[in-house]
Amino acid sequence: MGVSKDAGSPGAMDFVIAVDGPAASGKGTIAEQLGARFGLPVLDSGLLYRAVGVTLLAEGGDLADEEAAAGVALRLDPARLDDAAFRTRAAGEAASRVAAYTSVRVALRDFQRAFAGQPGGAVIDGRDIGTVIAPEAPAKLYVTASPEARARRRWLQLNETEVPYAEVLADILRRDARDAGRADSPMRPASDAVLLDTTEMTISAAADAARRIVEAARARWETSRR
Repeated sequence: MGVSKDAGSPGAMDFVIAVDGPAASGKGTIAEQLGARFGLPVLDSGLLYRAVGVTLLAEGGDLADEEAAAGVALRLDPARLDDAAFRTRAAGEAASRVAAYTSVRVALRDFQRAFAGQPGGAVIDGRDIGTVIAPEAPAKLYVTASPEARARRRWLQLNETEVPYAEVLADILRRDARDAGRADSPMRPASDAVLLDTTEMTISAAADAARRIVEAARARWETSRR
């Protein structure tokens, strides 16, 4: 899938920033800004699952068919992740469905770990980065916000489609339950992750808070390597 599996492993990596959290918490924007600030490549791991779900549907498959979903995951081309079709509301729902399958998560795991293990480090956002993909990451954040705040953010993004706010909130709650309740790699903060609640924050304030958290983590990491 593009990054060599020999690039690294969860136990041997340079400066990796793991940014986990639920949908619409702001973690994607924060991850992008951290990547720019620290000069690191960024992976939105959710796009991998969105790509699997959307591709499966485009091929006439069924989101309830785990074997078919795993087949799509195994042949996924990460070079296509900039497809606008992967950033729609429907794509998010499809991603949440296929992400519950252990076989899909296993198929995508090596790529994510290799991305984390590349020389120099990386920033990865998702739901199990600090717990499963890069448990040894020197910097871990768990970005969250109230369901109502997250639903409002997503609703504002979708306002041109005239989707009712109540419907968006229901989507958020359903995805939270699915992501936190799945048997394999459930969404939860790593025990050593720093919690960043963005409910009352602007995105610039949240990004600044994240930067300070990561700078402190980087200082500790650099000291430990001397």
